This record gives sequence, structure tokens and C-alpha cells, in this order.
Amino acid sequence: MKEVLLPELAESVVEGEILKWLVAEGDAVALEQPLCEVMTDKVTVELPSPVAGILSRRLANEGDVVAVHAAIALIDESGGTASAPGAMQAIQDSAGNATPATLPVQAQEEREAVADAGGSIVEAGHSAAKADDDSSSLFRAFTSDETVKVQGLGSRSGSGAAGSLTAGTGVLEREPVTARTDGRVLAVPAARQLARERGIDLAQVQGSGPNGRIRVQDVEAHGAGSHSQPAATAPSAPAAAIPPNAAPAAPAPAAPRSGGGLPVPPVQYRTPKGYEHLEDRVPLRGMRRAISTQMQASHLYTVRTLTVDEVNLSKLVAFRARVKHEATAAGVKLSYLPFIFRAVAVALRKYPSLNSSFDEATGEIVMKRYFNIGMAVATDAGLTVPVLRDVNHKSLFDLAREVTDLAARAQAGKLQAEELAGSTFSVTNIGSIGALFSFPIINVPDAAILGIHSIQKRPIVNAAGEIVAADMMYLSLSFDHRLVDGAEAARFCKEVIRLLEEPDRLMLEAL
Repeated sequence: MKEVLLPELAESVVEGEILKWLVAEGDAVALEQPLCEVMTDKVTVELPSPVAGILSRRLANEGDVVAVHAAIALIDESGGTASAPGAMQAIQDSAGNATPATLPVQAQEEREAVADAGGSIVEAGHSAAKADDDSSSLFRAFTSDETVKVQGLGSRSGSGAAGSLTAGTGVLEREPVTARTDGRVLAVPAARQLARERGIDLAQVQGSGPNGRIRVQDVEAHGAGSHSQPAATAPSAPAAAIPPNAAPAAPAPAAPRSGGGLPVPPVQYRTPKGYEHLEDRVPLRGMRRAISTQMQASHLYTVRTLTVDEVNLSKLVAFRARVKHEATAAGVKLSYLPFIFRAVAVALRKYPSLNSSFDEATGEIVMKRYFNIGMAVATDAGLTVPVLRDVNHKSLFDLAREVTDLAARAQAGKLQAEELAGSTFSVTNIGSIGALFSFPIINVPDAAILGIHSIQKRPIVNAAGEIVAADMMYLSLSFDHRLVDGAEAARFCKEVIRLLEEPDRLMLEAL
């Protein structure tokens, strides 16, 4: 009996979701015949059979999230041919060698640190692994062997798959983790930073957090010669205020906390009586699951701030009208996006903090000297963000061709993994569907995202004091305030505005 293992579909990918089985149990399979469709980071690939034989058993169901190298099926090789080592390599090659950047998830350690500080996301039954892209630190999750008990739902256990829910009650709790298999000490990032500054070996510090996690207070107490739990911990409500079903003394690391420091039970939706027949339940899987995870990571790993401005595009509208016939003759569909991408690249060179990322593991800011701009594309399956690489090295028509190509293949679901990886800044065109204003969500690990909106004729007062009609558009810049100051974000927007309002100057700017 041959075990079929989920291969490493791309570098640093640690899990995949079984979207669809293509072969039923008991069916004969040929060597390298597609067995199932697997999604990783919004990219779907077919997994070929490494041997010929009979599919004896499927070990993972559709919708399960399976860790890399976990068994997903058993094949009886009786009467089949020998296995082909090249089969797994073929699927890895088809998935691309670059690390996808669109499914980052919080690492367990930092997720717990956020929970200690008052975070608001519950993700039970999963631990996470951290992966590095060429230029930034990304996060990806894999299913652990922990058991999680959720109030009103019971226990959910995972062992290389998504796990299952069984009957039971109780508050959200996680079986204690006794040790890290990689030997790394459990500590919140701030505690690691303090320990580095004071030259303290974290292995010698007694942690007071969940599962022995080391907090800042523990490092300070150790430095003062005390290994006891510090008295000054996160505030908590009086004992009398704790409900009868409150969490045990060691709360679940991933559980969010209320203002009083007590674990907050997970939200459980209840259908209003009499409306049961008017609801449909759809599993969170595939592209929607990938988007959900990305949004959760953005919420936990950025300090989002918004600045808004407006730009007069009257001259750009006229300039595009003048060169549109040249673009058509060259076979190019010239939208406003190539102009905006060029202006963004010029502005990023002048304000590099917006072209950076934060490496949570090392506590370092990664400043990038290349300009890869993510372009948010709405598809029938959900939002995806293909990347235009080296924008500063491409002409206006080159950018126009690439925008058209990436958007078309995103709509058709034909993007490769490497085309979704490595953005340094992102742009979302909300105006394409008529939106007036928005607060874009940062595409982690980018430091910022620019939202562009619909171009509308509005009255303005010109330099001569006259009221005239102008083609106006709002810009909304979301940025991570840990990396970008408000003043620099505002200056970045002003530089983009300056370039878009004077398209001749934009064309002359050196990239």
C-alpha cells in the first residue's frame, strides 16, 4: 500500500486545501493521473498520482486543510507499476518556485502576544509557521495536533487536516503545549527585544504567560535578580466578576481578551426562531478562506491609519486622450492605472518608508530598493493581488500591457504562484466599480496600500479664483503607523498628486 503525501507545492508553503477529489475510492489510477485539486495561496494545482494502482482510501476530505508531507490517500499498487519519484517534482514545478505572498497568517507566538495585549481574533485548532519571502517575512498556518474546546461546540482536533467538531461544552481552551519542538523559547516579541538589549539569555528566564510564555515583566524581573512572576501583569477583573464558566488559569493563547483581561468566548451565531428555512450555510474554504486569513493577518500585524486627499486629473484626462490613438495603434489598452503606477514608483523612491516591511521575527525594518506594485483585482471567486514587478524599469505602454494581461488571467484563474508574491506596495482601484471613498486594507507584509476612486466632474476654485469644472478623484492611503509617520504619508500623497496633475512632468521624472 502506497501513501500519497502532500508535496511541498512551492517553497515555504506548509499546507494546502483539498478543493476537489478527481478520483473515487476503488477507482483505478494511472501513473501521474490527477488525483485531486489542491489550493495553496489562491493558486490551484492538480496533484498527480506517484504510482499506478487502485485508490484504496482517501484520507482527507474536500475542504480539509492538510499539512505538507501529510498523507492524503492510500493506493494499492497490486498490478500497478513502480512509483515515479518525478511525479511530485512535476507538480512542484507547475506550482512555481517563488513563495506565494497572498496567504499570510499570524505565527502562533505573535498571535498569542496580540491576545495578551487585547487582540480580537479567535483561531482555534491551528498553530502557525513562519516563512520568508525573497524580501519579507510572511506567515503561513499549518494544522497542529492540538485539541481545542469551544463553548457550545465541543472539541476540535487536528492531525494534519482541518479536524472535526464533536459534541461537548466548555469554554475555549487549548491543551497545554509542554515544549517547542524546535527548541526556541516561547516569548513575546517585546520581551525578546528587551532581552537582547540587556544581554539576558531567555532560556534562563521563568515565563509567567500562557504555557510559560515569557513577557516583558519576566525579563525585567530576571534582570532585577527575581525569577518570580511579576506582580504587574495585564489588568483583570475582580474574582467575583468571573462567570461560573470562565476560562481556567492558563487561558488559550489565541483567545482574544476583554478590557478586563478575561478571555472572550467565541462568537456563536444563532438563527432567529422561525427563520431557519431562510438561511444557507456555506463552508469557508477555497479563495474565500484565503482572503479571510489574509485579512485577519492584516488586522493583527499592522497598525492601520488612513490619510485622504484629492487630485485634479483634468490635465491627465486630456493627456490620455491625446496619446490614446498611439496606444491603440501599438495594441495597448491605455487606462489610468499605468500613470498611477508610474507616479507611485517615483513617490516611493522619494519616501522609502512606504516601500518597506517589518520582519516580526527579527524586529527589523526591511527597506526595499525595488518597486513591485500589487494590483488588487476583483474576480468572481474573490479578491486577488497579482504583482507588477520592477515598475520603475518599464515604460507606460509596458505597464499598460502588463495590467491588461494580469487582470485578464486573474479573472480566468490562470495566475501562477510567483505572480502573487513579492509586492512592496499595493494599489486598489475601487473607483472602477463607482466607489466614491474607501479605507483599503493593507496587503501584508506591505507597509501601505493606495486606494484610487472614481473620477468625477466637480466644481473647484482655480488659481484665478474662478469656479470651474474639474475631473477630481479621491486618494485614500492606508499605512502601517509602526513604519510610516503621518507626515511622510501625507507628503507621499502630495508627491503622487503633483505628478498626476502634471503628466508632462510625470513622463520626464527619472525612475
